Amino acid sequence: MSSYLDAFMPESDIRKRHSIQVRAPAHVVFDVARDFDLQSVPLVRALFRLRAQALGGRDVRELGPVNVASLLRMGWSTLEERSGRVFIAGAACRPWQADVVFTPIPADRFRTYAEPEPVKIAWTLEVEPLGFDRSRLETETRAVGTDPAARRRFRRYWRIFGMGIVAIRWLMLPAMRREAERRWRATGPRTV
Repeated sequence: MSSYLDAFMPESDIRKRHSIQVRAPAHVVFDVARDFDLQSVPLVRALFRLRAQALGGRDVRELGPVNVASLLRMGWSTLEERSGRVFIAGAACRPWQADVVFTPIPADRFRTYAEPEPVKIAWTLEVEPLGFDRSRLETETRAVGTDPAARRRFRRYWRIFGMGIVAIRWLMLPAMRREAERRWRATGPRTV
């Protein structure tokens, strides 16, 4: 299956894709996904807190809302955006550190970026229209170590925290669906 991430990271150490159907038009779903605060989901907030406690990092409540805008301020870079349909972000980091620092990588350098020690991570928010008021919301995450040592450290990190990272996707997609459907019911076209 081809992916928007193929252009930026054709090979990866991990690749996770999740999707959900939504009863709302693509533009509504995309707006919700882009603005959605992950910390608004109690179990996601708990997973963030568990990770911080396990690694000795700062309290997640200090982060404030976690949405696309705040992630860009944290150091993620926009690799590509197709208004109302696709948002792709990427960064280099050492996720095994307590307080992760994200280093933005410009889109034109992302594919070839290979500075030793970090992991390159890229993720998407994708919305596919399935009809007037139906859409598919998808997200894909890929990560690759930039050298053998980074790959080893990342594999160790993923063994411990990978299920939590996947659980965040499982929790965020239904929450985004509920919000998009609620918003569409509140603002969508009315029948007489």
